[in-house]
This record gives sequence, structure tokens and C-alpha cells, in this order.
Amino acid sequence: MTTAGNLTADLTDLGGAGVAVTDIGVDPPPLRATPGVVQVGVHRGGPVPGGALDPFDILLSCDPAAPGPWVGVPPARLDGVIADLRAAVTAQPVAAAVAAQVLRTSLDVSFDQALVAESLAYSMLLASEGFRTWRAANPARDRPLDTTPRVLIDAGKTLDLRLNRPDARNAFDARMRDELTEALTFALEHPDAPLVSLIGVGPAFSAGGDLDEFGRAADPGQAHLIRTLRSPARLAQALGERLTVTLHGACVGAGIEVPAAAGRVTARPGAHFRLPEVSMGLIPGAGGTASIPRRIGRRRACYMALSGADIDLATALAWRLVDGVEV
Repeated sequence: MTTAGNLTADLTDLGGAGVAVTDIGVDPPPLRATPGVVQVGVHRGGPVPGGALDPFDILLSCDPAAPGPWVGVPPARLDGVIADLRAAVTAQPVAAAVAAQVLRTSLDVSFDQALVAESLAYSMLLASEGFRTWRAANPARDRPLDTTPRVLIDAGKTLDLRLNRPDARNAFDARMRDELTEALTFALEHPDAPLVSLIGVGPAFSAGGDLDEFGRAADPGQAHLIRTLRSPARLAQALGERLTVTLHGACVGAGIEVPAAAGRVTARPGAHFRLPEVSMGLIPGAGGTASIPRRIGRRRACYMALSGADIDLATALAWRLVDGVEV
């Protein structure tokens, strides 16, 4: 009997998914076109290679200070990082392949077009074996009704917005998305064009999407259209330099995807950043495949998405994921 798991294995065997790791010398070797295979290039010594790096989705260097698009790793950790990437792709090969495919095109289109491509892919993955397996292992919980405002607004000289769900570490649920969309729309359309600030109340800016809501939409097509209509990342990008987001604590999933679209992002000491969605059988779905590559490049963004690794503040500053530190 053919099962979904067997089909995924066949897809990997045929070169439609999986990961390929290539050591790169001075001159990168030619690569065969493999639409779904995540291509990882590895630099193990000598000058950091340049040249024809475009076919690679992730570039790892044993030089911790390697410039973009490389991810610098201490030499003693390099093989462990490669092993972790292999394991992550093996665990969720379809989501990893789709994440790489979406990121390959993100910088070739407009920000709004990149958001649409991300949402289409995200909606499709909600019906995938990888997500269904994750959801079965992590069943959604029913929560009591909470009518507390998700976004607080202080309209003074500056329009100050605060994410206000501290007990849930400001997890993005549909209400927070909608209220933040309304607040950012108000700011964008305000005749005085005020400066806008966005912070989070409580111990974290945001722990990401509310996991109990993942996959609950009855109609993925409608969910896609709602996601594109009510996109805080789209509005943050439209506000440009008028919007400053100040981050602290955990900034996970939507908690970095939306801020990365802002004109200026600062962070307090101890802030850390992570994209966990591929491990759930999904891809970043709050705008991260559009916003984050425009700050740090698509290869570092792909590394964040596939590895799910924590990125500390020093690295975020070096990569320009964050513009400055606020003490």
C-alpha cells in the first residue's frame, strides 16, 4: 500500500526534496537544477569564496566573521550545524523544499507580491502530511474567552502601539493580527503622518503565532485571502521610516517577521530571534519570507527558517536584522 510517508520518501529519492551539501573551494562547482532540493554550500578553509553562489540556498563558512551571504560558524561547530540542518530537512522535507523555493524568488518581486507567494505556499502546506503530523502530536487547546484588547494605542505626538497579551507572551492570534492591522492602517492613513512606535508588553515582544489557532481555518482559500488583506507586515513596510519597532525577549515567528518589515528596528539586550515554522510542516506565514530577506539576504533567511536556530542580538546586529540596541 502506498502511504503519504512513502510518497515523501519517493519524492526525496527523485530529487524533488531533501538536502544536498557541497564543499566550495575558490571556484564554486556547477550544480544540477533541483527545484525542491535545499542546496547548502560549505566553506571549510582559506579565503571566503565569491563568484557564482546563486544556486545555493544556504552558505555556511568556518569563518565566524564571514560576510553576507555566508552564515559564519566556529570551525568546531560546522559539522554539527550541517548535521542539524540535515535532520531538520529530513524531518520536514516538503516544508523545507517549499521554504527554499519561496525564498529563491522573494527578492525578484515586489514586497506585496512576495507576501502573496508566501501566503499561497503557507495555505497549501496547511493541508500537507507534515503539518497534519505536527498538529496531531500537538493538539490545539480550547481557551476561555478573553476580551482584553490585544493592541493598546496612545495617540500623542507619536502614535505609540503596544502588543497587549503578556500572559501568552504576546502570541499572535487572529484578534491581535486584526487589531494591529487596524492600528497600522489608522497610522498609515492619518493626515498628520505621525511617527509610530511598536513595543510589546510583558516578558517578550512576541512568542510568535498562537499555536492553538494553527490549522483551524475551515477554508484555506479564504484564509489566504484574509491573510493578504489583514497583513501587519504589509502595513509596516508601507509606513517605512515612520515606524520604529523596539524588541525585547523572545521574538519568534511573527514576532520578528512583522518587525523586520519596519523602517527601523531596535532591540534591548537579551532579545533573541527564531523562525520555527518549518519544524511544524509550514513556512513563515506572517510576512517573514518577504521582510527578512530584505534585511539579511535570502540565504541567511533560509538558514533561519530551516534550522530554527536561535539568533542572538550580536548576530542580529551584524546581519542587520536589527538596526540598533536600546538600553
